[in-house]
Amino acid sequence: MLHSHTTRSWDFLGLPLTKTHESRATSIQLAYGHNIIVGVIDSGVWPESASFREEPGMKPIPSRWRGKCEKGVRFNPKKDCNRKLIGAKYYPRGYEALYGSLVQKKFEYRSARDFAGHGTHTASTAAGSIATGASFTKTNLAKGVARGGAPRARIAVYKACWGDENYDLHCPEADVLKAFDDALHDGVDVISASIGLNPPYDDGLNYSSAIGSFHAMQVGVTVVFSAGNLGPLPGLVSSVQPWAISVAASSIDRTFPTRIDVVEGNFSVVGESFSFTNKPITALLVTADNLFKDGTCNETAAVDSVIPGKALLCFADDGFVSLDGATRAARKVNASALIFVETLPKPEGPDVFPTVYLDFVQGDKLRKFQKPLSDYPTVKIGHTKTVIGKSVAPRVAFFSSRGPNSVELDILKPDITAPGLNILAAWPTETPPTLIKKYDNRSVEWNFQSGTSMSCPHVSGIAALLKSAHPDWSPAVIRSALMTTAYTKDNSLDEIFSEGTVSVADPFDIGAGHVHPVKAMDPGLVYDMKASDYILFLCNIGYTEEQIQAILLCPASPDLISCPKSRKSNSNLNYPSITVSDLRSTVTITRTVRNVGPCKFAVYFTSIVKPNGVEVVVWPRVLVFSWFRQEITYYVTLIPKKKSRGRYDFGEIVWSDCFGHKVRSPLVVSVNTFNTENSASASAVDHDDDDQLINEA
Repeated sequence: MLHSHTTRSWDFLGLPLTKTHESRATSIQLAYGHNIIVGVIDSGVWPESASFREEPGMKPIPSRWRGKCEKGVRFNPKKDCNRKLIGAKYYPRGYEALYGSLVQKKFEYRSARDFAGHGTHTASTAAGSIATGASFTKTNLAKGVARGGAPRARIAVYKACWGDENYDLHCPEADVLKAFDDALHDGVDVISASIGLNPPYDDGLNYSSAIGSFHAMQVGVTVVFSAGNLGPLPGLVSSVQPWAISVAASSIDRTFPTRIDVVEGNFSVVGESFSFTNKPITALLVTADNLFKDGTCNETAAVDSVIPGKALLCFADDGFVSLDGATRAARKVNASALIFVETLPKPEGPDVFPTVYLDFVQGDKLRKFQKPLSDYPTVKIGHTKTVIGKSVAPRVAFFSSRGPNSVELDILKPDITAPGLNILAAWPTETPPTLIKKYDNRSVEWNFQSGTSMSCPHVSGIAALLKSAHPDWSPAVIRSALMTTAYTKDNSLDEIFSEGTVSVADPFDIGAGHVHPVKAMDPGLVYDMKASDYILFLCNIGYTEEQIQAILLCPASPDLISCPKSRKSNSNLNYPSITVSDLRSTVTITRTVRNVGPCKFAVYFTSIVKPNGVEVVVWPRVLVFSWFRQEITYYVTLIPKKKSRGRYDFGEIVWSDCFGHKVRSPLVVSVNTFNTENSASASAVDHDDDDQLINEA
């Protein structure tokens, strides 16, 4: 028997609230987080939501907290804040300088109250309280228990994003940077920021979220960003700075199947919908050929006839019609339902107009049956169901932005992937779920949203659990634990599939893989970094000492910031992944790992999956640890074995012990050996002992 659980994503991630299995995973969410404060930089919060209620017996606010709740339009700190929602600030100056006074606008709130819904959704996903009886539009759709990843953690919101009349968000740079610095002053432990500047980055990393997250790294605060929604084209991933975590989006194993029966044909097709939650409907099936002179569902095309009460079948590929355009066309011809067919899968939404989504195979089956008929066939659109555990997941979402990194090719981005498709979370009751006020007057407490904005707070919630369990872990160690324990196979044990590219997902799609919170609690080995490592990174991408001083939270004395005379490869940054973007000859990379496992005496053995055409030598092949927190350096030598003009190939290096730890690092290499036959071997590492390096010239 299947049971639906709202915010199914946490069950899918191995953190269920059921008592029948995975009791260890359940205890992680309930035992950790009460001492952690999650800062959310977004569009504000709807404080009345059950996700932000103070739970019975909640411990006092940590004494180190220095923040506050600010009074504003429809936001009363005494009523709206509590031991759960402990901070709420808003930053209107930058927005008002660009768009005018908020006092004169009738749609936004000049306070931390959320108008657009985005911030409420992300905050509840990261750290929302446990809320029973949640569902979409008070139906049985996804009915169950809602909660955030760290339901015991505290939440502080920083409203730096403001909605316009159409609920489009604007996040001025100055406001975002002020929000970052205030969050750090207030004492947050993790910052969740489902925002980002889309590439190209003409000014390098001199933008507010990159600078703000650098400040956070300096004081030990983990920052998690969304990777962007510009997929599936390559090279458009956002938030590429190495001191923060960039999260791609993928699916979970929950679907909303809706069956369409063709009465005359005695067959059926199955799509997905959020619309048919009450009762089935019966209608005559019509296509764009029947109604529009150009044969497409284009509202601007001349309409041959209006046939009320029909189900309109529209194909996105016919005239490149968008869902919004098809919906307007359906309204124009007085259709009772829309059957929308897309060749490439894209996220459905909480449509106000009754809509069923079909893939091309199912849609073409309907079209081929209807086309030769003189009369319109009858279809019965059934009740939408909630089904879990039957679909292949995860799959990389079509929209999720892909690598490579557009600022520094030798640093892999995104870092990791997490659930970001059809995520149900808290929502302002005065904001329509479709964000289309003209047609949608529904009031909902929970809403479906898709995007890397939704995957980001999943990782933020997990980071909060990790910080609670391991207070001494740095942001780099937390990222390392997340990345090295990630997995790359779906629930059918096949490699994760990438929608849009229609291929097996590679590190440019999913980074190190799909996040695994339980394993991240005990990663075995970790890769750590300090602020000085990131300063060297900035030197290597061309920053001057003066430019670096401008980024620092507190300017350092000039003698502490000194860039080498010659730039070096950032492949040597102690990142949990290894990327070499221009392999022309033999290169040796160095990495240092720390033992954080349960045993001070530990032995790890290496296994290697080599990228195509690249010989990989790791030395030493065995790491022997004798005490807790001991660090050991190993070397990876890459030798090109083929002629190539810069095609990327992928592999991995895995360190394993006898207690189940598998510390996995993606290996991303682009061989570029044309016209380099006579070039000398190069090394990406400075070393004192040549005998330690394998195949080093």
